[in-house]
Amino acid sequence: MLRFRIELDSCRQRRSLTKPTGLVYNKRQDAAKPIRLCTGPGLLWPRYPTEGCGKVFRRPKINPALFEQAIEHLRASRRTIVLTGAGLSTSSGIPDFRSNSSSLWSQVNPFEVASIWGFRDKPQRFYKWIQPLATTILNAQPNPAHLALAEMERKGFLHLLVTQNIDALHQRAGSQNIIEMHGHLRTISCIDCDYQTPAEPYYPQITQQGTVPRCPRCGGALKPDVVLFGEPLIEADILRAQEAALQSDLILVAGSSLEVLPVADLPALAVRSGSHLIIVNLGMTPYDHLADVCLHGDVVRILPRLVAAL
Repeated sequence: MLRFRIELDSCRQRRSLTKPTGLVYNKRQDAAKPIRLCTGPGLLWPRYPTEGCGKVFRRPKINPALFEQAIEHLRASRRTIVLTGAGLSTSSGIPDFRSNSSSLWSQVNPFEVASIWGFRDKPQRFYKWIQPLATTILNAQPNPAHLALAEMERKGFLHLLVTQNIDALHQRAGSQNIIEMHGHLRTISCIDCDYQTPAEPYYPQITQQGTVPRCPRCGGALKPDVVLFGEPLIEADILRAQEAALQSDLILVAGSSLEVLPVADLPALAVRSGSHLIIVNLGMTPYDHLADVCLHGDVVRILPRLVAAL
């Protein structure tokens, strides 16, 4: 209710924001149009001219013509990057973060259990929280959306895959050129002496016991190499992703609500440089108004159909 009130009040403010100029050369005239947004604390949401604020709208059925437009853009692009989020893995049994009552942040305070400050204060609380999630991730299998993107890369239509997920399902599906923006569970590091080691020997302790693994060198707490709240992204990864966005002809967003910065800003960065944008997601995103094509639906159903047509 609080979030709804914040969004509704922010909509009434009707702030008009325009894109910054002089950052990169803009090859598309429509990309320079002002963006009208509903803004609030931690929120970024586009204001649609045909929709009022505070109302619930039915998701329209996907127009078959939109599929054809998306396919045409994919075929024409010489350099396509794909950005994936938690929505890509929900069909593999991994919960997302915000969508419903079963999402991860609906049950706990993320800043208590999944922040670097919370980890340093009470690492046992982190491992109690991540125990069932880690078990689910390690036992998960790629779904048709993961397999479709791997096939898209093999066909030569995907040049870089940028993912916000830590589940490594893209690798298991066969994708090769990947940037894992929020880290992974393959390695584990000491928060005191920075000792790093493969995480697999610690999997039984994490998934079965839920206890804190200790550094063999100094006895400090070992933390999986995932990015927690309060931790910076790896600089080389974010710079590589931003450079790829600037050089792309097309960016395809799949299964991401595009709410977490700085990764969520990659589509806007690409559009400002002249790229086309396709968004495939179950719900609306703050960047739908910038997209050439929006396909609101299940990525597990849509992505295989798109890739099969290439």
